[in-house]
Amino acid sequence: MSDNLEKHYSNILTDLGEDISRDGLIDTPKRAAKAMKFLTQGYDLCLNDVVNDAIFDSDNDDMVIVKDIELYSLCEHHMLPFIGKCHVAYLPTGKVIGLSKIARIVDMFARRLQIQENMTKQIAEAIMEVTNAAGVGVIMEAKHMCMMMRGVEKQNSAMITSVMLGAFRQKPATRAEFLNLVKN
Repeated sequence: MSDNLEKHYSNILTDLGEDISRDGLIDTPKRAAKAMKFLTQGYDLCLNDVVNDAIFDSDNDDMVIVKDIELYSLCEHHMLPFIGKCHVAYLPTGKVIGLSKIARIVDMFARRLQIQENMTKQIAEAIMEVTNAAGVGVIMEAKHMCMMMRGVEKQNSAMITSVMLGAFRQKPATRAEFLNLVKN
């Protein structure tokens, strides 16, 4: 772990007026640095390593959906959490991806400083790239602490984003099927 990151957290606490030698804060800079490295570990991952060749031959060409994938990310504007769920669907064209790999792709992008709009698109494009699917749909819903804890302080607000690629964009019936299947 970066000693430099730990020093920065020490400086932040000191600048806030805290005494970093008090009992409750003695190891806080180290813990905060470790937590930040964990929360941003997506920078150390690449798509090929995450997928790890878990692409399999299949004659299925019907929609595959992984629903309610939990996500935890940090907004790039305030570095505050946003928490939610993601639904991913794709139409295979001879290949399917290992089920857990879809959740790992979501995590890879969530564990970076992000905005939800970009992350939704990054996930859709990554699934399309590795599966060569006829189409990919991604819907994400999240609550943003930057909007709940500060600023307008709206506790019940949620942001929903979607990206539809290929058949999900071009064929209204495909998009409608996906939207219907992921309804709560």
